[in-house]
Amino acid sequence: MEDKYETLKIVQESPNSGVFNLIINRPSVSNALSIDFFNEFPKALSALDQNPAATVIVLSGSGNHFCGGIDLKSLAAIANDNSGDRGRTGERLRRHIKFLQDAITAMERCRKPVIAAIHGACIGLGINIVTACDIRYCSKDAFFSVKEVDMGITADVGALQRLPGIVGFGNAMELSLTARRFSGEEAKNLGLVSQVFGSREELMKGVCTIAEGISEKPPLAVVGTKAVLIRSRDVNVEQGLDYVATWNSSMLLSEDLTEAISAQKHKRKPSYSKL
Repeated sequence: MEDKYETLKIVQESPNSGVFNLIINRPSVSNALSIDFFNEFPKALSALDQNPAATVIVLSGSGNHFCGGIDLKSLAAIANDNSGDRGRTGERLRRHIKFLQDAITAMERCRKPVIAAIHGACIGLGINIVTACDIRYCSKDAFFSVKEVDMGITADVGALQRLPGIVGFGNAMELSLTARRFSGEEAKNLGLVSQVFGSREELMKGVCTIAEGISEKPPLAVVGTKAVLIRSRDVNVEQGLDYVATWNSSMLLSEDLTEAISAQKHKRKPSYSKL
């Protein structure tokens, strides 16, 4: 896929692979996120979502860190935007925050699984990003911080909403109020990441293997599993069961099901049509 972005790169793992790497690409500033990123990120996700060749997205950072937080110039521009009366300034700021939120939530709206491969720093906005990913892995050198409270900010693009469901309410409260730095091993113990790899190279190799495994599974089942899990997270059990019943009533009877049964019966590798 042609690279059309200033803050991102998209690289297909190999010519015949369904795994696409979406790389935050501002290494000179530790991948601190500018406003341009929030414009480009949902567009890149949408392009991958609509690309039939893409089945799994691996999100990583170039250079020494996954994400160093918000770009301070962008933060200063937001802080200094106080033209107009108080009501209009507040309304404008609210629209801007909603714009930032939507850019991160785009990962949940994306049909394809998004896997975070985290190395080095994952601070502030980095936490907001990875908590919206579907699966998270890190290298041993990774470190994390819910940093916003130290910057005089109540984290507002998803960490406070998603982190409690991942690490538990009490842990999320402690991490968010102290803004303390914690290691990849602690992130694993908390449930924030599923596995810690010994190095960045091992991380990328391991995540690629996992992503390739997912990409070989029936695509309708992969898309459906992600959609149903996210929906069920936000509703009660009865509503979640009703949602999956409706989903499967329209998606279950597919060529994927027939092919999966046939492949298991004949002990061969299945072959599925692209979405």
